Amino acid sequence: MAAPAFDPGEFPISELGPKIKDIEDLEELEALLEAEQAGEARAGAIALIESRIEKFSGDDAEEPGELDPSELSLAEIGNAVKEIDDPERLEALLEEEEAGEDRDAAKRLINQRLDSVSGSDEEEVEIDTRSPEEKHPELNHPTADKRHVRALEDGTYGDMWVYCETQQGELIDVSREMLGKARELMDGYVEEYGDEEAVVAVLIGDDVARLADECIAYGADRVVYQEDPKLDRFRHKPYTEVFCDMARADYDWKAYDEPRYVLFPATNNGRDLSAQVQAELDSGLASDCSGLYIENTVISNPVKVGAAGEKKEFERVLHMKRPDFSGFEYSTILCLDNPTREFHPQGGSVIPGSFEVPDPDPERAGETTEHTTDLDDEWFRVEVVDHDVVEGGVDLTDHEVIVCLGRGIGDDPTRGMELGLELTNQFADADLGITRGIVTSSYEFDGHVEQYAKEERQIGETGQVVAPTLYIAAGVSGAIQHKVGMDESDTIVAINTDPDADIRDFSDYFIEGDLFEVLPALIDSLEAGELKLPVAADGGSVAETGGDDA
Repeated sequence: MAAPAFDPGEFPISELGPKIKDIEDLEELEALLEAEQAGEARAGAIALIESRIEKFSGDDAEEPGELDPSELSLAEIGNAVKEIDDPERLEALLEEEEAGEDRDAAKRLINQRLDSVSGSDEEEVEIDTRSPEEKHPELNHPTADKRHVRALEDGTYGDMWVYCETQQGELIDVSREMLGKARELMDGYVEEYGDEEAVVAVLIGDDVARLADECIAYGADRVVYQEDPKLDRFRHKPYTEVFCDMARADYDWKAYDEPRYVLFPATNNGRDLSAQVQAELDSGLASDCSGLYIENTVISNPVKVGAAGEKKEFERVLHMKRPDFSGFEYSTILCLDNPTREFHPQGGSVIPGSFEVPDPDPERAGETTEHTTDLDDEWFRVEVVDHDVVEGGVDLTDHEVIVCLGRGIGDDPTRGMELGLELTNQFADADLGITRGIVTSSYEFDGHVEQYAKEERQIGETGQVVAPTLYIAAGVSGAIQHKVGMDESDTIVAINTDPDADIRDFSDYFIEGDLFEVLPALIDSLEAGELKLPVAADGGSVAETGGDDA
């Protein structure tokens, strides 16, 4: 064998990697390996040279573990290690990275994969199932005697329950929306899984039994209700106790311990009740959802499957989509069991306006069950001694046209508001909305327009959800929270000085320009009955639109 080009023992491992990374001659590499083995015989150096040899050793050269990390970006390393299941190859790769670029992020990617595959030999994750009282007997636990959580073991679950909120004695629209969506989901559930499970509407209040037929018409198979004069207005303690007692009750038709799924409206009262109920039932909650679907999903998280490197398929999982905290993406929330705990019902609260209100079917048949929970006086410790009913308010949901103003009016807030109002006046059925950015801003408005900057006109996740025929967004950036509130509009026209504004991605027409120049031009065009403005349609090239119906 030829003599090595240099003595590898003269170089520390951190320098040896860069020294050999350009050597592609197999005989020269083998000579270096023999020299190292005859000299200091460092395990890391030997692995480094062997890894380089394997890269050029015939048929094995294309195997996923044979790669030089110094030639790869972090993204390429992340993709490459996903295909490597051999811990020894990953360890060699890690040593090569340490000897070469020594990038913390690269080493973290390799170590994560190494941890994953090293635990694939049925290694059990030790999960401490003791209660907090058992773990820490030296501490004083004021909650030790609480009995509101009754966790189930090997429980049985079924049906989708929908809490139907009422106001002033009538169902609110989001209750109808949820019933329609629940009907759609459970019809698909039957097709997918072959099991007939029902939509169960829940009514709690005073004089609510008369709404049972309406719930059935909108999609419920069964209605469970409790009415009592004490329940005439929402209070979280009695409503929570009644709902949970219903969920655990042993009705003739209920052959399961607790509901499989539960939906609540993401209203003030619905958010309150949903958190209380799910805690009481020892489960989780996805709040403020705008999308729902049911399907199987494969999970490898050891906390959920009980063993590192294992994968488990969870069946009939309710996927609950909601805007994430970044404000620009959606997250899908899953409520999955742990090896030692069951998390049912899978529950979420639904943003009003997320789904269509279905057409009611008065011919639908269903069953009605009256529930009778003894109402403990202790649940009514909080007494409402007086209240006012706010008459009127601003409802933007039934207009053909909505003009919405955003932070783009900041250069002259009062003038911007005036222009928005002038534009709405050009349509027979229009109103003015605003973004949360205006509600939370410190803009100063003159008195004649100040009333239009209040929260009651806010459109978005925490405001109103609208779906007009025409939606004109002026100076609106298009954060996901706002998109939730207007995305179902038939035609969306956006006006913004920023050609890369997020709203462009979901607008039908985008006008690049200053709203203080564009809105007056729109107003003049509408008055004249002819519109000619340069716009970028559907994200394409700039085009001219015009005509009597423009």
